[in-house]
Amino acid sequence: MVKRPSKSKTPPRAPLLSEEDATLRGQKRRPRDPAQPQLPFDPMPARIEPCLAKLVSKPPAGPNWIFEIKWDGYRLAVHLEHGTVRIITRGGHDWTDRFPAIADAARALPVSTAILDGEAVVLDDAGRSDFNGLQQALGGRGGKRSASDAILYAFDLLYFDGHDITRMDQDDRRRLLADLVPEDGDGAIRLSQEIEGQGAAIFAAACEHGLEGVIAKDRTKPYRSGRNGEWLKIKCVASEGFVIVGYERSSDALGGIGRLLLAARQGDGLVYVGGVGTGFSGSSATALRKQMDAMATDAPSADAGKKRKNVVWTRPELVAEIEFRAWTADGKLRHASYKGLRDTEDASDVYEVE
Repeated sequence: MVKRPSKSKTPPRAPLLSEEDATLRGQKRRPRDPAQPQLPFDPMPARIEPCLAKLVSKPPAGPNWIFEIKWDGYRLAVHLEHGTVRIITRGGHDWTDRFPAIADAARALPVSTAILDGEAVVLDDAGRSDFNGLQQALGGRGGKRSASDAILYAFDLLYFDGHDITRMDQDDRRRLLADLVPEDGDGAIRLSQEIEGQGAAIFAAACEHGLEGVIAKDRTKPYRSGRNGEWLKIKCVASEGFVIVGYERSSDALGGIGRLLLAARQGDGLVYVGGVGTGFSGSSATALRKQMDAMATDAPSADAGKKRKNVVWTRPELVAEIEFRAWTADGKLRHASYKGLRDTEDASDVYEVE
């Protein structure tokens, strides 16, 4: 038996008037009820603080997690608003003129307004991100050159077509991003590919191919600024930013630098985490020595323990990117190697000791 549809509670509409009826007249327009819901556009935010990945020792397991390659470059937010592009660093600086190819690619996207979250990188011959290559393209620390070879791997979409979509789940934001940035594109803006599978196997494969590591994201979570655990980073070789608090002189070493003395953040201060004496080139060591000598100071900004000879203490203004294998029992870096300096305007990413 076919079930009859239930009667509507709304009154039936009057039939259309025939041609013989009186002239049609609309009702007098009533003022809008303030309680009536509406769907306004969200104003374009000047900046959204980025979601940061929490460092963990092993990949998570479970169906909620998806994985991406961890790119080694500069975190950027690309703002597109009716043909106008702004490229903002993690530290909040406008670097639009330093990434002209990325800016041009953003203007060509098939949308009027958007904010993309991603990483600017320079790739080596094997297709891996090369942090030193990116720094050289930008003219080194404090340089003002534009990196025309840099590309953006976009991995999130925060604002789309007039609407703030940070409250949407990771999966939903990803689908919109994939519609906007082609998965097989080879331009200056490319989609950072999602990898589905077992986290341990994906991480092992990334390390075998010489990559820095992987990022794990909870597909069910919205985008939240800060380091809240929705995103995790697992590194094959640890690499973090540390503040240079001084250096040991050496007549035999490149640039006269025997060892850099490093510190991490701890609360409102700095804590000494050891030194690094490898990874320098002749030119980089000489330039670094000149910078450090220009900011020499009498007292150390972090307690380095025993009294040291032939040490030049410096103001804690330079942030070095350091690779290392592990930590010692007393909280010092093991098998550390110098990679380069973080840029003056974007040196906010300093390792924090809990």
